[in-house]
Amino acid sequence: MKISTKGRYALRIMIDLAKNDKGEAIPLKEISERQGITLKYMEQIMPLLTRAGYVRSFRGNNGGYLLSKAPSEYTVGDILRTTEGSLAPIACLEDTPNRCERKDVCTTIRFWEGLWQTINEYVDGVTLEDLVQGKK
Repeated sequence: MKISTKGRYALRIMIDLAKNDKGEAIPLKEISERQGITLKYMEQIMPLLTRAGYVRSFRGNNGGYLLSKAPSEYTVGDILRTTEGSLAPIACLEDTPNRCERKDVCTTIRFWEGLWQTINEYVDGVTLEDLVQGKK
């Protein structure tokens, strides 16, 4: 499993919004400058975060973005799944129930299921607040 730049940048953007929250919308340009992410790429990521309800967008002279909830209410897993989709290490685990024709004879399926469970438990056990505070 490899997390794309979109997933990594989404986390950085969310952390930036949490760290710089002063109750006013934060312009994308400011986040871009602090994080070294191009505006063009951020404009691809922000709609995903907005549609997921993680950020609120404001237009106009004082426009920008704010987190919709407290940083403690977001898990890394939620943010990554929004940008990456499934975090399953193999494709057959993405279907529920598993429709792989070999699932009943696969000698490695338990290993992959265990890895997926470990991944999910870890990313769902770390909040945005943990990252802001440097705990993880």
